[in-house]
Amino acid sequence: MSFGTDRVHQGKDLPVIQAQVMRKVAIRLIPFLALAYFLNYLDRTNISFAKLTMSEDLGLTETMYGLASGLFFIGYVFLEVPSNLALHRFGARRWIARIMVSWGLVAAAMAFVNTPATLYIARILLGIAEAGFFPGIVLYLTFWFPRAVRVRLIGAFMIALPISSALGAPVSGVIIQYLDGVFGLAGWQMLFLLQGIPTVLLGVAAWFYLTDRPQHAKWLTAPEREWLVATIDAEHQAASDAGHVSVARTLRDPRVWTLGVVYFGIAYGLFALSFFLPTIVGGLAKTFNTKFSILETGLIVAVPFACGAIAMVFWSRHSDRTGERVWHVALPALLAAVSIPLALYTNSPWATMAVISVTAIGIFCAMPVFWYLPSIFLAGAGAAAGIALVNTLGAASGLVAPYVTGWLLDATGDSRAAMWVVGGFELVAVIAVLLLRKSLRAADIHRGPAVTATSQASHPS
Repeated sequence: MSFGTDRVHQGKDLPVIQAQVMRKVAIRLIPFLALAYFLNYLDRTNISFAKLTMSEDLGLTETMYGLASGLFFIGYVFLEVPSNLALHRFGARRWIARIMVSWGLVAAAMAFVNTPATLYIARILLGIAEAGFFPGIVLYLTFWFPRAVRVRLIGAFMIALPISSALGAPVSGVIIQYLDGVFGLAGWQMLFLLQGIPTVLLGVAAWFYLTDRPQHAKWLTAPEREWLVATIDAEHQAASDAGHVSVARTLRDPRVWTLGVVYFGIAYGLFALSFFLPTIVGGLAKTFNTKFSILETGLIVAVPFACGAIAMVFWSRHSDRTGERVWHVALPALLAAVSIPLALYTNSPWATMAVISVTAIGIFCAMPVFWYLPSIFLAGAGAAAGIALVNTLGAASGLVAPYVTGWLLDATGDSRAAMWVVGGFELVAVIAVLLLRKSLRAADIHRGPAVTATSQASHPS
């Protein structure tokens, strides 16, 4: 991993220190946080596979399942901002550990729901327990990584999202198909149990493993700590000088709300695919007069997410190399907007899945670059509140998308109308982020030059 030279600070030893510090921090934090995010998304969306057999046991319609999926986001939406402020105050190590242990316990307890009502309650509790995890991690990464390398490292962390679906889908299929009846539990019950317990164990490990801030990192040498603290503090001060700092002013900033609209549109497509792609694959089997086992469904579902994971890595690196940000969000979101409605008008299941894979590539390429944008004009407690508010608005799509998709499936009998709605929201995201282009460019120029990753990097726009 190479991080090039520094544009601001001088001294012949600085590029060496910069490279070795970033390498140490990335190796220390990214794999652990990516594993945590892997489990986070798996525990949130494994209901999509549990549905394949759980619906009959609990008597769920598509609309009821969509409601259960979306209820997760009620507590999530209301507690995102308070949770991030708590992380900023009490420290990431304690707060992330608390979140993980509590959500892992609730996720495992979902194995014992026995009615639609208890499923609804469990999903609400899971959202309350998980609230603040993702925006907390995004905020935490701003404490450790200069902005010139942040997109690629956020991308390295966020690759856990498509991988959790790519690996989780076939693993979930194996559990449901082959562990049905173990300990007297149905396959879907074993799924919840086996995928909740690892989160509790990793949450306990987080308490001992994570470090709150660079100045507390005993695993860095004194010169390495001094360089990293000085670099991060200088960037946060520049952001403070350029934009809002207080929580109240941040929550009133129209740029924050517009970013929330962008994320709502991007995340709407993500949640629709995550919660209903197994159902869509099942529908394709009926449409084209074929049949897939649960394991085969899992393997097919994995393909779009695997494609998205690979594309995300290269797109994040390209954004850091060029220094361009807004178009690196807008273009993949536009790709998703155009491709997803067309996927269900193809003439074979394989062509349909190929187009859905293109949609997944668009969604996953847009996400890590998007999360760079708030750091252009937010810092300190304002960043904690602003990032949480943006994620809250995006998470609201998690409440809307599953319910609307399920309702349209029940109402129309196929997935076409639901996928047109997904395309519409992705298009809204494209328009909203382009509207922000000038104000983000102005904020970034006012902030001054960055400690760049390559000699080519310039301000994002």
